[in-house]
Amino acid sequence: MFQTVFNVLLGCTHRRTTFPITPARKSGFSPLSTAARRGAYVVCLDCGKEFGYDWAEMRIGEPVAAPVTAAASLSAASAANR
Repeated sequence: MFQTVFNVLLGCTHRRTTFPITPARKSGFSPLSTAARRGAYVVCLDCGKEFGYDWAEMRIGEPVAAPVTAAASLSAASAANR
């Protein structure tokens, strides 16, 4: 409870993260999902934000742009057609 209030007021510090994850490169995935993640990344366990991970430096990098979901792209397309 206290951690949630602290994150809302001051923002998440991203101290608790997953082990670095490297996505599999299989041909069955859509081009959007593979383009969004080209390397290793970690996920903050408190807020869910994804960050790139540099294996050479062993450090968390810049935030990863959220991939466009099918629902978001359909809603954007329907709004443009109105």
